[in-house]
Amino acid sequence: MIYIDQLDRKITLVSTPVRIISLVPSQTELLVDLGLSDFIVGVTKFCVHPDTIRKEKVVVGGTKSIHLQRIKELNPDIILCNKEENTKEIVETLEQNYSVHVSDIATIAESLELISQYGEIFDRRNNAKKLTDKIKLEAKEFSEFIQNKPKKKVAYFIWRKPWMVAGKGTFIHHLLEINGFINVFGNQERYPDIPEEDLATLSNLDFILLSSEPFPFSEEHQEEMTKLVHEVKTLLVDGEYFSWYGSRLAKAFTYFRSLHEN
Repeated sequence: MIYIDQLDRKITLVSTPVRIISLVPSQTELLVDLGLSDFIVGVTKFCVHPDTIRKEKVVVGGTKSIHLQRIKELNPDIILCNKEENTKEIVETLEQNYSVHVSDIATIAESLELISQYGEIFDRRNNAKKLTDKIKLEAKEFSEFIQNKPKKKVAYFIWRKPWMVAGKGTFIHHLLEINGFINVFGNQERYPDIPEEDLATLSNLDFILLSSEPFPFSEEHQEEMTKLVHEVKTLLVDGEYFSWYGSRLAKAFTYFRSLHEN
């Protein structure tokens, strides 16, 4: 069986994979929600959903560094990676000995495509369709909810010192647009650094959004940002709902509603 991943790479499998290693937290959660928990043999130290997964499976490293010997001992049928979360070097090293699927996601449509691909690869087509149908319905209802809401200018921070924000070409930027937010850094690529002295220029924003990941912004940092950028409301937001592109999307729109109703 030959499959094409989201980087247009060919993956040849002799049978349905039953030994899976996931090097991407959101994709690990997706596998579990597709009913594949028993077939996962390895995960990363950042795979936190479900919260028992790291106790039940072998931790093979992080998303940027891996233990090759542990992976060899697990003898996986397939390893799941992501273009942004994992390095090119990791993918190139692993594909010398294993079947490696790489996702590349910047939109909800691409997320739905990934879910459908997993449904095909792992013979979970019905589960995948139920999930994609649910996400489509949630997205449609949220679109109707948001259509008459006023546009708000925002900046979405993912890191502190250096201060980094989400720019265009990212899944976060796409979901900001879905929310009717105008990303003031939407003209910059990926995740640009913002010099601290430039933060004061953000005083014309409606909101500053501080993500819970990858940097764990807290109330302490919320107060810090308020001092740096006067007269702009600063909100702590759940980064998983803005950056996890698998089955987490089925819950994301309920969370987004709460942001607009506050």
